[in-house]
Amino acid sequence: MVLSENATLVESHDLGGVVELARMAESNGVHTVMISEHVVLARDSNASGPMVNPRDYAAPGNQHPHTPWPDSVVLASAVVQATTRLRVALAAVITPLRHPLLLAKQLGTLDLLAGGRLVVQPTVSWSQGEYDALGVPFRERGRILDEQLAAMHAAWTSPPQQPSSHRGDHFTYGDVWVEPRRGVPVSMWFGGQRLHDVLIERIVRYGSGFHPFGTPTPDELARLAAAMTAAGRSIDELELIGGIRGRFTGTDDVADLDEALATIPAKVAEGYRSICFKPSMFTDECDEVPEVCRRVVAALHAAA
Repeated sequence: MVLSENATLVESHDLGGVVELARMAESNGVHTVMISEHVVLARDSNASGPMVNPRDYAAPGNQHPHTPWPDSVVLASAVVQATTRLRVALAAVITPLRHPLLLAKQLGTLDLLAGGRLVVQPTVSWSQGEYDALGVPFRERGRILDEQLAAMHAAWTSPPQQPSSHRGDHFTYGDVWVEPRRGVPVSMWFGGQRLHDVLIERIVRYGSGFHPFGTPTPDELARLAAAMTAAGRSIDELELIGGIRGRFTGTDDVADLDEALATIPAKVAEGYRSICFKPSMFTDECDEVPEVCRRVVAALHAAA
């Protein structure tokens, strides 16, 4: 269940209400909540104009610059302490906006708090204005991410008595320890608007799941499967995350949940085993969220 961007359901600054949505999800069969982020929004966040219906998904260029995005790590910390079984997916974290040692420290700590219930989806995102504001070169963001992934992996997995080090084009350091940590990599999903070669390489090397923005073609999934096989892995190791989306007929209506649920069997047939949904697409009432959760879970189980 998407936990971010439900402002028509829970007022954006009511973070306690957002945590309560997570508790509802856990109590009604949902296995994961997803938290996304921006660190800041710049004027290009609204470059395509705001979304027609505020219940729709936030996407590149369709958000008001004053849209509140709570800090994802802080919010996730509250969620994992308020729940016992629920997995928390930071989907996605705009990784190049942070130093890899700082992010490794934050995520390692959060993973311990969560008892291994944490999933992270590193991404480069899309807003040049956000990068400019934080002094990070926008056109280098992919190369920065690749360095960060290597650095964080080493920080999480090095033997307890052995320091971590890294030497690259963007980050260089040696003989440091990042503690506390579980001693294993934080579980990672990867995704994007298209399945390009670099993304496939990241999935093969570090990924436990594939969470695309949109629907990959059969040819793209075949390329991913071949790359996994060539690396001695199987695509069956990956959690494939699909989703349902509401269809809106106006600027202030909720979508038909039954219509959205009808798309689940086809996604299951394509290999997707986790289905993402955003509750505010289908109701404006918090007390109806448990029923939305139960209906989505039941539809997935029936299809599977």
